Amino acid sequence: MPKNPGSHRAEHRRKMHATLFEAFSRLMETKGFDAINMATLAAEAGISRASVYYYFPDKEKLLLGYVEYEMGNYLDRLTRKLDEAQTPVEKLRIYVREQLGAKRGYLMSPGAPLRELISRETALALRQHVEATGNVLRRILAECVEAGAIPGQDLDVTVQLIHGALSGRRIPREEPERTAFFTATERFILRSVGA
Repeated sequence: MPKNPGSHRAEHRRKMHATLFEAFSRLMETKGFDAINMATLAAEAGISRASVYYYFPDKEKLLLGYVEYEMGNYLDRLTRKLDEAQTPVEKLRIYVREQLGAKRGYLMSPGAPLRELISRETALALRQHVEATGNVLRRILAECVEAGAIPGQDLDVTVQLIHGALSGRRIPREEPERTAFFTATERFILRSVGA
């Protein structure tokens, strides 16, 4: 039976996106968004510049594709772990640890802050992707309130406060400092919501 050419193209596209996103991630960590151009990305990925433009017409589209890819992988992994949790508070612990360990090089890259370098439309699209994690946290907190594990509270404000505590921090890479940081942050979040 002949192969389906559509599935072959889709698989090739998936592999090319993964290659580009890995190269983009490395460049974001070392150079920052403003220092990346399509030629630099092509060289880092080991493909032609024309190939980069075939998949992404500009850096902002690439950034959105990268964030969507990373967010999809993150949410899939988070959902699997949350499905194994026995209690709402255990889900909150998992959420905190997964957020701390999440890859966010595009937010903490060298150079000018990302929000200063992208268009308003791209910033809004990025915000929508990030809101997906806020929706997961809101559901977990609602489960905690319903189970009586935490007191009733304004969940919209609580989500913002928790995300503020979890973002923008340089997390230690080495042990035992990394584990100590995760543990202290988890305890702080649980105490702050009244768990």
